[in-house]
Amino acid sequence: MRFLQFDTDGISHYFHTFIVLLFALILAFTRSQDGLNSLRAITVIAASILEEPVSNVRVYRNALKTNAYLQQQNILLQDELSKLRSIEKENQELKSLLRLEESYNYPLQITRVVTKQLNTLNNSLSVNVGSNKGIQRGMPLINSDGLIGKVILAASNYSQVMPLSHPLFRVSAQIQDSKANGIITWDISSPSYLIMDFVPKTVTIDTGMVIQTSGLGNEFPAGIPIGQVVDFRSQEGTNTQQLKIEPFSKLNEVSEGFIVLFTSDTSLVQLNNEFNQLFE
Repeated sequence: MRFLQFDTDGISHYFHTFIVLLFALILAFTRSQDGLNSLRAITVIAASILEEPVSNVRVYRNALKTNAYLQQQNILLQDELSKLRSIEKENQELKSLLRLEESYNYPLQITRVVTKQLNTLNNSLSVNVGSNKGIQRGMPLINSDGLIGKVILAASNYSQVMPLSHPLFRVSAQIQDSKANGIITWDISSPSYLIMDFVPKTVTIDTGMVIQTSGLGNEFPAGIPIGQVVDFRSQEGTNTQQLKIEPFSKLNEVSEGFIVLFTSDTSLVQLNNEFNQLFE
């Protein structure tokens, strides 16, 4: 009886072949994945290289827009800051004027400077009140710092003011401490200063002394601050000395003030006129 015999060598050959093919397929598949991954990586790198200049241009344009916007906002903020500072300064000045009004012995008319001419010998200011508010020629214009000038013309709604810095301006003044008197005029050779003449040499003078209106001459009320002494010298051939005065009021900065509703006492004016007539 014959038995069937299996060829174990052939089976082993086929098995080995299958294993080799399977390994080859796995290897090929693995290599294929690596290739795809490599291709993807190369594509991403290439795309990023190509996109970088475009991206830089976009970023640059956005930066320009942002910079222009920020510059515009900066200008607007600077403008707002300047307005706020101006308002704050104006409020401080108005508060000072209100305190001055409360402490003053004469009625005051608040006013605003509407025009200035301060760069010539014929300097002047214009204010926005006139005769309809009781303003008359000769009334002093003051602010919280001191004397500014005096009214020389009054229309119905506006007045013209001669400031301290005018060659024709004169006011009787006195040293606050000693009550020594003199006459204040503008120092044309040094336009930021005033001169006080006819102060007796016997009066001791120091820098920093306060000068105010004296009230003599029945022109201005006494006690209006004018300025302070910064220098002084004896006048040769006389018994007087000359003082150099720095005014308290800065005309270039003046924007508001008060006109003092002060008028000369007519009886005193008449008495002075009669006295002068006795010697004519």
